[in-house]
Amino acid sequence: MMNKKKPQDILVAARNHYEDVICPNVDDWESTSEYPRAAAAEAAKHGLLGIYSPEEYGGQALSFEEGIPVFEELGKGEGLYAFSFSMHNIVTFAICSFGQQELRDEWAPKLIAGESLGGFVLTEAQSGSDAAKVHTRAVINEDGSYTINGSKAWVSLADVADIYLVVVKTSSKSGKDDIAMVAVPKDTQGISFGVPYDKLVSPFLPIADMFFDSVTVPESNVIFPPGKGLSGSLMAIDIARTSISAGCCGLISSSLDLALTFARDRQMFGQSELEFQGIQWMLADVATDLEASRLLYKHASKYLGTPEGTVAAAHVKRFAPDAAQRAAATCMQVLGGAGLLVPSAIERNYRIAPVMKMVDGTTEIQRVVIARSLQKYAETLPPIPEQECK
Repeated sequence: MMNKKKPQDILVAARNHYEDVICPNVDDWESTSEYPRAAAAEAAKHGLLGIYSPEEYGGQALSFEEGIPVFEELGKGEGLYAFSFSMHNIVTFAICSFGQQELRDEWAPKLIAGESLGGFVLTEAQSGSDAAKVHTRAVINEDGSYTINGSKAWVSLADVADIYLVVVKTSSKSGKDDIAMVAVPKDTQGISFGVPYDKLVSPFLPIADMFFDSVTVPESNVIFPPGKGLSGSLMAIDIARTSISAGCCGLISSSLDLALTFARDRQMFGQSELEFQGIQWMLADVATDLEASRLLYKHASKYLGTPEGTVAAAHVKRFAPDAAQRAAATCMQVLGGAGLLVPSAIERNYRIAPVMKMVDGTTEIQRVVIARSLQKYAETLPPIPEQECK
């Protein structure tokens, strides 16, 4: 069993993984459609696949506040690779924290050791950002088992993960009181996957449709029973949004470092590019966006799992991906023509940044969450005194 590391040691492990594993290999990953499981297994040796999981299973038992900065380090190298680790850690956390004993004992050690990978399955083609509009149906049988029929869309690690947490509806009535979450191993009869989407970035991370044809799992695989599935899903989404935002900080940081190094070393008109005030101001704005994004994700990580967590996660998910897209574009501009060459870290960041605005809730959905909280807050404000209305 792996020894528990201190939070700062986990950050060092993540930084080493970025430098020693991601950077030397990411170009090769981008030339293939195969997920780098060997790299994930290497990360597991250093505690990166069991960040929030209990020590009894070999996990690191870190809080979200301690663990989420890991994704800033990983995000310096490849944002969607970091995203896959975030999702895996959320699945492992959910199984360890809410799964039944039989399920925990079977799957937690394998997930934490990197022998198995986990995926989270919520989105459906017809509902998109509306997480409550679940059509995939599970019939609860007399023995408590669930038989699932339907389909899901935008499934990350499709046909690669070994177990999926699937959000299902357990009746035909409207509303959210019948939504549940169940763990479904990939080798369960009746599961199939569509052809992976041909997407702009990270071909090595398969994303595809997932189909359920009378897929039956035992009662022991229920993570959240009917009525608790949506709230459990939304908590997972809050963790994911905060983790993705931390990954965006990694993207901003790596873009800024590259632009600073290039501008420092490039000579023009008798001085380095970095001595031009126009360049300085461009990069100063990137640095401010990085500081603001980092403060927002660290603030949100403190409140995950509390009533304040959803809005805090929405704030950072609204801000950090936009900041990452601005940073990639600005830093690419600083590099001039060199910024257009492929493959390179800056052009990869330029392609990845827009994706961060969409995964696990678009920028627009974050504004909806924030606006609803403002509406509730507005109801608590006292009336404006009459003299101030004149």
